[in-house]
Amino acid sequence: MDLRFRQLQAFHAIIETGTVTSAASLLGISQPGVSNLLSQLERQTKLKLFERVKGRLVPTPEADVLYRETDTVIRGLDHVSQAVMDLRNKKAGHLQVASPHSMSFGFMPKLISRFAKDRPDMTISFQSQYSAKIQEWVLTGLFEVGVCEMPPLYDGLNYHPINVETLLAIPEGSPLAKHDILTPELLADEPFIVMGPDHMSHRRIREAFHNAGIPLRIRVHSHLFKNLLSFVKEGMGVSIIDRFGLDFDNEGGFITRPFEPAIKADMAVITSKTRPMSAIGKEFEKLLLDELQPYIIKDDTKK
Repeated sequence: MDLRFRQLQAFHAIIETGTVTSAASLLGISQPGVSNLLSQLERQTKLKLFERVKGRLVPTPEADVLYRETDTVIRGLDHVSQAVMDLRNKKAGHLQVASPHSMSFGFMPKLISRFAKDRPDMTISFQSQYSAKIQEWVLTGLFEVGVCEMPPLYDGLNYHPINVETLLAIPEGSPLAKHDILTPELLADEPFIVMGPDHMSHRRIREAFHNAGIPLRIRVHSHLFKNLLSFVKEGMGVSIIDRFGLDFDNEGGFITRPFEPAIKADMAVITSKTRPMSAIGKEFEKLLLDELQPYIIKDDTKK
């Protein structure tokens, strides 16, 4: 028996709304169109599906059985249609984002939350990790959009370079606060809290002090900017930290000053070269690049 979905949909709508008029309005077709679909269904099934009682359509017992059998199918297809509409309007889908730890405590959750506000059916995967692992994740398709520190490790990724501003964090109440800008000369013998020796910020701080002929006194090594800032708050020294780790810390206990020569953090927004991006991914990447602009050093002559 070759039943057409539109016939079953018209039948289902009549049961749901109680009248042909309401069913026609629900389906966006004419009343004769609904009546015709119902007649076709009754002819093909050889079943009487409605009795007219005092001007109203009353479902027969056979109609009740058919309704129960078709209800899941009809509602399921309606759900699929809505999902297609949501995808078309970029209100559904799966957002997959990975970022360094410094962005994960404020910047990225706030941005993702804002992006998701008008997309209630969108699911989200977010992870913070070291940059090498983030590049690997995006390359293999585990995440669609990533932010990482340079250098690039794979040819199969698109890199949108950004030079992120860093600032010197010093303990609240430090005598260094009287200076508008801090230099290696002003920081002679000041204890530093730094990332590990292989991190770009560590190398560039050491280079700045070496070029100034000033010894760099390192007191603490750690592996996260968040940790560095915690040591600064405890009064154990000063630290060069990217603004993502500073702007979203509301606990106090530190102040910031520019450091010269400027230490930039070379970062990039990355996507796969070989995997097509979802509409959701493209929209988020655009928003991300726009929102990163205030953090970027505009003068490329700075180090």
